Amino acid sequence: MCRLSAITSDTYFSPMENILALDTMKEGHDGSGLGIVLKDLGGEFEDLKTYPILSGIASHDGVETLDRTMAAAGFREKHRWEPTIREVPGSGIRRRGHYFAKAYQYPDAYEEKPREDQERLLMETRLALRALGEKKESLFVFSFYPDVITLKEVGDPLAVGEFFGLDHNGLKAKIVLAQGRQNTNYAIYLYACHPFFLQGYCTMTNGENTAFVPIREFLCSRGFPGYMGYNSDSEVFAHILHYSHRQLHYPLSYYKDVITPLQDPEMRGRADAEALRLIKKSLRPLCIDGPNCIIGFTPDGTLFMAQDAKKLRPGVVGGVPGKVALMSEECGLDRAVPQRDKSRDFSPMKYDMAMVPPGAQEIRLWNQLNG
Repeated sequence: MCRLSAITSDTYFSPMENILALDTMKEGHDGSGLGIVLKDLGGEFEDLKTYPILSGIASHDGVETLDRTMAAAGFREKHRWEPTIREVPGSGIRRRGHYFAKAYQYPDAYEEKPREDQERLLMETRLALRALGEKKESLFVFSFYPDVITLKEVGDPLAVGEFFGLDHNGLKAKIVLAQGRQNTNYAIYLYACHPFFLQGYCTMTNGENTAFVPIREFLCSRGFPGYMGYNSDSEVFAHILHYSHRQLHYPLSYYKDVITPLQDPEMRGRADAEALRLIKKSLRPLCIDGPNCIIGFTPDGTLFMAQDAKKLRPGVVGGVPGKVALMSEECGLDRAVPQRDKSRDFSPMKYDMAMVPPGAQEIRLWNQLNG
């Protein structure tokens, strides 16, 4: 199993808080990798929130390809961040050429375009860069979006955090998702490392999605270029979220109804039972088959946790006004928010969804049976 660590706060904090929480849950992951997504950035990125940030890894040749491609597309570099790498003796982490997060100005023709047009440009640019670098692994690109940074590397999460210097370099955010990955079904590969991000939507998962193939086929049939990759069976969770919330404009709570639809007799207790029946009928290929615990966020910064119907993966939510953590285990929650009232912790079961609005002032609990 993997271990998940998500924190949302009304003040900026270091992603090392997530990594230290992962370290307390170390018995649940084998240290084969770390993925981190930071949203609502502070530090040197606090005044750059409207500029898209490209996050990735490049060899020396990959950097040349990146700079040439971005210049040809009309992007102008606004700010560059590269971690001060600190070698960790005995960690086994293989240093790559360049780790980067670059903020860009939009091409002139896109400066005044609608947000939707800008987001499509960012996605298409990211996919083009991925295609250029994937064959020789000279360029990995994980996200290209305003106010978001993604870091990924193979190795024990704590060692990777120290390797990137996250304990002292000042990189901060108000929302951070981190996953310590256990390599179970796939080879260790950076594009298979959670969390997964697409146009403001992000998820990470602990579990196994045995319904992966029909879900992938349905998503690929939608004609949306961002539904691709699938180096992990869990990447579809981010794309289902994107499809249901952004493309179909469903409320976030309906994400649960899409991935784990109720049985017909169970729907009768819902005022929107007819809508649920239509969703179940039309989106049946998007039903998941776990066990899975899913944590994610939407573009507005709402963080959530949901379980599939089997509920065989741990998950717990708790916190104080201004700081809430969503973790795989209670010990991770203890590390992240030790001062909370533990009696108010909540572990979502098969019908539940926990949602934390931006600012982390409250935890909203939603039950699928009564809506």
